[in-house]
Amino acid sequence: MAATTSPAAMVSISIPSPQRRAVCRRRHRPGPRGRSLLRAASTAAPPSPDLSIQLSPRASSPAAPTAVVSLARDRAEDLQAESRAMARAAAATVFSPELLASRYGSRTIKVALRAAEVLSRLGAFGLKLLLDEQSGASSVMRRARAIELRTILTRLGPTFVKIGQGLSTRPDLCPPEYLEELSELQDSLPTFPDEEAFACIERELGFPLDSMYSSISPSPIAAASLGQVYKARLKYSGKLVAVKVQRPGIEDIIGLDFYLLRGLGFLINKYVDFISSDVVALMDEFARRVYQELNYVQEGQNARRFKKLYTDKQDVLVPDIFWDYTSAKVLTMDWIEGVKLNQQAAIEKQGLKVLDLVNIGIQCSLRQLLEYGYFHADPHPGNMLATPEGKLAFIDFGMMSETPEVARVAIIGHVIHLVNRDYEAMARDYYALDFLEPDVDVSPIVPALKNFFDDALNSTVSELNFKTIVDGLGAVLYQYPFKVPPYYALILRSLTVLEGLALYADPNFKVLAASYPYFAKRLLTDSNPYLRDALIELLFKDRKFRQVYMIMKWNRLENLLVQGIQDREFAAKDALQPVLKLLLGPDGEELRVLVVKEAVRVTEAITFGTLVDSYNAAPEFLKPLISSGNPAGPFKISKVEREQMIELRDRVFRIWRLLRSSDGFDPSILQPVVQMLQEPGGRVIGSRVAGGVTQRLAARLLQQLLRTPPAPGSS
Repeated sequence: MAATTSPAAMVSISIPSPQRRAVCRRRHRPGPRGRSLLRAASTAAPPSPDLSIQLSPRASSPAAPTAVVSLARDRAEDLQAESRAMARAAAATVFSPELLASRYGSRTIKVALRAAEVLSRLGAFGLKLLLDEQSGASSVMRRARAIELRTILTRLGPTFVKIGQGLSTRPDLCPPEYLEELSELQDSLPTFPDEEAFACIERELGFPLDSMYSSISPSPIAAASLGQVYKARLKYSGKLVAVKVQRPGIEDIIGLDFYLLRGLGFLINKYVDFISSDVVALMDEFARRVYQELNYVQEGQNARRFKKLYTDKQDVLVPDIFWDYTSAKVLTMDWIEGVKLNQQAAIEKQGLKVLDLVNIGIQCSLRQLLEYGYFHADPHPGNMLATPEGKLAFIDFGMMSETPEVARVAIIGHVIHLVNRDYEAMARDYYALDFLEPDVDVSPIVPALKNFFDDALNSTVSELNFKTIVDGLGAVLYQYPFKVPPYYALILRSLTVLEGLALYADPNFKVLAASYPYFAKRLLTDSNPYLRDALIELLFKDRKFRQVYMIMKWNRLENLLVQGIQDREFAAKDALQPVLKLLLGPDGEELRVLVVKEAVRVTEAITFGTLVDSYNAAPEFLKPLISSGNPAGPFKISKVEREQMIELRDRVFRIWRLLRSSDGFDPSILQPVVQMLQEPGGRVIGSRVAGGVTQRLAARLLQQLLRTPPAPGSS
């Protein structure tokens, strides 16, 4: 869980008497868990035992015959512990409108008092908005009202803080000024008494505090809208853990608030014409998410799934869950030492760079959004830590979301249409993204998209600020009958937060440019034909993407071929067709220049490598004659440049050998290239390559004649 750079003070808990420990051992059976992620970083570290709900230390088990058997046993025991945690959370409340009606429909006085508080604050604010509407509020006044709304929501408590945070991701509901102010909402609230927190732990887990922990922080390390976090040390193992305890009575507070808000939503739907969305449905959606956050076992399962999908990268860290210490209202996980991502000075003091960590977050987020579709929907600075080892740790998994598979490709296509300034296609994308009903006419939307993006796209797409795009789209969404799906609104929030963190460190940071390595990798490895075609278009249209792609191309081409060869449906000849078509197209001049340069570079490397091999194969008595007595050899070229050309030559040969050694290799794979060279545009490219090679070799020959030979071993 969250940690600061300075460990919190710990308070010791008295050790239970021998009689109590004996009772614990007699009555309960311990249950282990999987290895700690932190210890798993060391291959020499054995799996660590976990504490069962019975809280008694267990004797060391005999070593398993094999590591596989040991891991399987640990996994089975971990699943059993998770099942016990799920049983403890079986009574956790699941949101439904009927539940709220049954709980609060008859509690007239309590409902009336809370309604009076809420309506007095929000009603006064609504009246001001109506007056502003009649008088024609200026942008300054709208900004002041947005600030006022943020203050009101903060004072109304955790439910309204959560709703305000949700509204900050809904450009179809709020004008840009409100989006900006609501995005600044922080869910940090006053703590509740420690005695109540400790009593909750004992009540939920069923054991005295002193039988579970040898020490625990006397006050919370962090407090949020739904709970607060303590730092503790497990008694049986001495391991540091974070213990998250739910705020007492929070479910009743939130339930009452959502009961009132649903009633307000009905009134808005009936009487407020300028809000086109179904406010009651939106309230229900947020209520479901908040109630899910109240079930800490669900959060633990979210963390486990997230870890399984994304911690294959060594620079991403997710804490393990201690299931036997977890219930619906208590969550225990690995304690992670780290610094919040918005604490730039503290991060740099550790020798780390904020931009490196943000780039890790962006690459991980793109995998979340576009590969598996399961993503962290609340990546604010308090939920992400920079560890001393330079890893990015995710620590809060209460709010997660999923991107439908169809939408993942549609999102990339939307970016491609943006690059191509194909605003009609962009407007049609909103059908696939479920922004618009099929019967909505998109023709009025096209001019609005054109007006905004024609100005924004004066520079290349890689230079666009992501927030600029979000603001521009928000202005369009607010004017037309859009219905932004929850997953897409959370995507916008996720990437905007990451870009905001980067801008603290570098005002010129561009999240789209930072995304290009991910897209280049997808182009080199993905077998989805639509996705590959879309990314090829992006390669042709944007200079920055071409540069990134060419840097990665030779390093990853072998892997691409290996994967393609293993795929029986992979047809390199078919894959070449759209590439060559675009290469010869009217918009392909910059790419043709790039292809010519690359062809010249490869030809030079092959020629130079062949000469080096010939020199090395010559008899020793001939070498001084060939090199004119120069110990460094006959080639007046630096060691670094020589090594680079040899490496490029060898890589090209390895790729060719991969192709030839594959099952069913057919030389006709090159047929599209031959056909292309017979076309007028192809002949021009061929002549440019031949001319470039001739000029390059002539320049090298002149260099050999005029340049002073480098000293032996020079670089």
